[in-house]
Amino acid sequence: MRQAADRVAVATREIVKRFGAVTAVDHVTLEIPRGVVFGFLGPNGSGKSTTIRMMCGLLTPTSGDVEVLGHAMPRDAELVRQRIGYMTQKFSLYEDLSVAENLDFVARIQGLDRRHAKKRIEELAVRYALSELMTQRAGTMSGGQRQRLALAAAILHEPELVFLDEPTSAVDPESRRDFWEALFDLVAADMTVLVSTHFMDEAERCHELAILDRGRLKAAGSPASLIASVPASVLLLDTGAPRVARRALEGDASIVGMAQIGTRLRIMVARAVADPKAHVASLLAHAAIEGTLEPTSANLEDVFVAFT
Repeated sequence: MRQAADRVAVATREIVKRFGAVTAVDHVTLEIPRGVVFGFLGPNGSGKSTTIRMMCGLLTPTSGDVEVLGHAMPRDAELVRQRIGYMTQKFSLYEDLSVAENLDFVARIQGLDRRHAKKRIEELAVRYALSELMTQRAGTMSGGQRQRLALAAAILHEPELVFLDEPTSAVDPESRRDFWEALFDLVAADMTVLVSTHFMDEAERCHELAILDRGRLKAAGSPASLIASVPASVLLLDTGAPRVARRALEGDASIVGMAQIGTRLRIMVARAVADPKAHVASLLAHAAIEGTLEPTSANLEDVFVAFT
């Protein structure tokens, strides 16, 4: 049993968090293995940040249990503090301090001795391209630079587990790509990374995912297993009138989701329909809509639509 527990970074059992009459997290049970990038995917208000804060020990569940690195949270939060890192959605370092001053301050808070802190800061400055910015005030940095500084601060004390709450929401695509490469470097160094996102392309890069919607866990597993479990057939309609086609199909109970991509319309048809292509073609013909209709593979966006 202990060996199995050692392979689990975070376990939650039926956790609930209520704020007055609002239920932000509703009976979520998860087991997150060590050594992976685990993603929380969901729209704003789905409970991602609240779940992460309960895992960090910053919030107490209304009911249910949270175990992090073998410790009950928030009871053992102080024992776990040195073993976890946390990067908030909003830049939370001091904008009036320089990069070096911010990192030195975090090192002192984490209790690193001066010699080790100096070595660690120099190492991270090189890794995250901060060496030439050490005297620059954090408040004058670009979004991508702030992101790299915040990540360096979150892992300065070499935690086993790091929580990242929508870390790429305010940066450009190139910075997002570089950031994800940095996350995989952390996992290669035996760290576990939990990251929340509402970007589908980021979710696809995770080893495992949990999809949250309105506080409830809708699905969990690897991106490939989730795609394979989509309870629908997916068709691609190429037409000159995608909006008209969408309106024509919206009233049919077997159409479980649609998404327009340029002039094409992705159509999700309930698995119970024996011949989805013939069924949709009949609906389009009835509405006098012309186009080319072909089956296609499901993707993670289809998973998100189907389960939320």
